[in-house]
Amino acid sequence: MNIYYKKTALLALAGMIGATSFAQERNNSSIEGTTPLGSAQQYRTWSIGIGAGATSLMNIAKFNTAGYDKLDWNLGYNAYIKKQISPSFGIKAQYFGGKVGGTNESIGTANPHSSFETKTPWSAAISGEFLAANTNWRFFNSFIKPYAAIGVGALNFETMTTTGGTEMKAEKQTKLYVPVDLGLKFAVAKGINFELGYQLNWANQDFDGIQGGQYKNDLFSYAHAGIELALGNSSKPALNNSNPVATLVNDYNVKYDDLKAQNDALSAKNQALQSQLDGLSNDLKDDDGDGVANKFDKCPGTPTGTPVDGAGCPIVVKNETKIVEKVVVTEADRQVVDEAIKNLEFDLGKSTIRSTSFPSLDRVAALLIEKNFSLKLAGHTDNTGSMKTNLRLSKERAEAVKSYLSGKGANPSRIEATGYGPNQPIATNATAEGRQQNRRVEFTIY
Repeated sequence: MNIYYKKTALLALAGMIGATSFAQERNNSSIEGTTPLGSAQQYRTWSIGIGAGATSLMNIAKFNTAGYDKLDWNLGYNAYIKKQISPSFGIKAQYFGGKVGGTNESIGTANPHSSFETKTPWSAAISGEFLAANTNWRFFNSFIKPYAAIGVGALNFETMTTTGGTEMKAEKQTKLYVPVDLGLKFAVAKGINFELGYQLNWANQDFDGIQGGQYKNDLFSYAHAGIELALGNSSKPALNNSNPVATLVNDYNVKYDDLKAQNDALSAKNQALQSQLDGLSNDLKDDDGDGVANKFDKCPGTPTGTPVDGAGCPIVVKNETKIVEKVVVTEADRQVVDEAIKNLEFDLGKSTIRSTSFPSLDRVAALLIEKNFSLKLAGHTDNTGSMKTNLRLSKERAEAVKSYLSGKGANPSRIEATGYGPNQPIATNATAEGRQQNRRVEFTIY
């Protein structure tokens, strides 16, 4: 098959592969666990490559074809192992082998040979390979990447020339050579690149069988295609296919989404808490003005001025005349109240009175009924927790005591319940003992 048809077929195949990989990449923009400025351990940094192509003394520089006016295209092959240092630079150890040949139909003094054929059993070189900027920075694994490489190494070759019908084989030589490579890499799959490249090799003189003279520098071309495979753990991306900009953008998006989710969850929690606080505030209202909060009022809507019990229900008063004596608070009365204060206990963080406090509260209720005393209840807390919560809790506890005493027959209109929260401490809040003293309900009879 004509070499030009071969080249056209290779380019068409590369185009199809490139288009396929581009479509795949648009559907897979994940960064696969990498982080901006992350260490090389997040990636696969070693790769190997193999390829084959056509060699010729013809070159894109159109320089030094050594007088051979009919140049052959022959088979060449290559392999390499590469260490990727960064997304855009790697170092590779490469091998090349094959042969180069041509025919001279205008034999002259400069080139007395009618043909030549040079075999290159092996060559070894160290090259630095540069990957150009990704074609689309939005994608982590860009589907096509131009590259260039330059290196230096040793080329082993054996040249056979034909002069006047006589073939003469020169001794094998190993000389310095410089390979320069240009091409494109196509990311056909994760960790796999298809390569199309052109390599220009400076092989020093004697490569084409002409020693000295005007052809002092021998150049030959190697147009090739191949595959590059990343080595290592397949769960990691290959560094030579990574895109630092896309990695940075993805990391920003992930952190933004995480912070937004946390903010949304916190907002929902705050809304629920505010709804609970609004409900509690509503329960503590006294819509009918009977002195019993809505939360404890079992008979809402009582007309203003109607005597009610601790549950907010009207009290039936018998038509009888009572002689009210002057109110005198004795020391014994105060002892009853002090004992009730000492024995008063609530469930932790609640306004529920514990049953151990009932006996002493019963004596206070009896005292209020017997002597028609008025009573002021003042609820207090320590400074633990928010001000809003402490004010609510102190008010609820004072109301709970009022409700209990009213339920035992005490006149609720003579009982005042107030909550002061942590605003009137009687001891320091810096110690557990002081905070215990500050959590109290004070009784004042008069």
